[in-house]
Amino acid sequence: MAKKKSTNIKPREKSATKSRSRRSSKSLGSLQSKLKKLDRELVKRLHERAKLTTEYLSLLPDPQRALYDPVADDVLWNQLEKQSGALPFAALRGIYRELLSASRRAIKASRVAYLGPQFSYTHLAAIERFGKWSDLIPVNTIAAVFEEVNRGHAEYGIVPIENSTDGRIVDTLDMFTRMPLRICGEVQIAVNHNLLARCVRSEIAEIYSKPQALSQCRDWLSRNMPQSRLIEVTSTSTAAQLAREKPGAAAVASRQAGIEYDLPVVAASIQDNEENVTRFAVIGDDVLASTGSDRTAILLQVPHRPGSLADAIGVFKKNKLNLTWIESFPLRGPESGYLFFLDFEGHSSDTRTKRALGDLGQQAIRLEILGSYPRSEPLG
Repeated sequence: MAKKKSTNIKPREKSATKSRSRRSSKSLGSLQSKLKKLDRELVKRLHERAKLTTEYLSLLPDPQRALYDPVADDVLWNQLEKQSGALPFAALRGIYRELLSASRRAIKASRVAYLGPQFSYTHLAAIERFGKWSDLIPVNTIAAVFEEVNRGHAEYGIVPIENSTDGRIVDTLDMFTRMPLRICGEVQIAVNHNLLARCVRSEIAEIYSKPQALSQCRDWLSRNMPQSRLIEVTSTSTAAQLAREKPGAAAVASRQAGIEYDLPVVAASIQDNEENVTRFAVIGDDVLASTGSDRTAILLQVPHRPGSLADAIGVFKKNKLNLTWIESFPLRGPESGYLFFLDFEGHSSDTRTKRALGDLGQQAIRLEILGSYPRSEPLG
């Protein structure tokens, strides 16, 4: 009979194991005590920060204007980015964003209309700019966002204006030709689309999303999901709801939408362009001061004859202004010609920009300044 292998632990080994266990228990207890103490200090300091912020805003000459101050926010973000360490900057920014939002609400809650529903990319952009403590109001169309702000039902609106893959957002630009609202800010978000579903990839028969999202993932979907039918819906959030309810259905949407609707990520970052960025415009009535790093947007109509547009664009070269975007729209009605949407670097109060706008005004049939606002960097 084979001799059994002894599994007895020697007394010295038992003693060493017990000693390590006692040290580990003591170390955990010490760390827990330090964490509790630090939590009390942090909460106290956060309350103090919120109180001081509210007091500071209430003493400003125009507290209402202080409720939306993208320049001050950007200064704070730059300071925080330099101090990031074990905690990622995005997490630190999120903490301060909500602290500012709650502090401002103590004076007055800003009402912000956005293209909904909740957890659409426009909703995420609204949260990024205004925080969750603002009154964020979802509406069904871009036109409805403009109408809410124009009627005074909301102080601000936020709408998509441009995507690095699909280009212009036609409905947004069209509304600027119809309503006298300004662009008073921008938010740029790196759009990462994910395939969300409650089944494995091989069982997905239908994929839902809004047309722009499907377009931005067209190549990936054709290569990896040729068996699935693509179905357009009004938003990525609506797509997530359908994927949650229908067997064999999936959605192309944000990771946040997946968390909200309890949908696992089947495939992450499926957009064809890794640098897929959507730019959102904040619309309202505010006129913002120059920061030295601004954009200005205008609507321009020039005579419908050869060379008119070339002469107008030459104004930017003459005044050393960087023209970053130009889009055209046919005029409505019987009149021939086009209306142009232009975006360029500079502020309407800057000397070179004033001179350029003066030159354009002499050539234009119609010239409207849609707003000057601080430039922003894309957020992941």
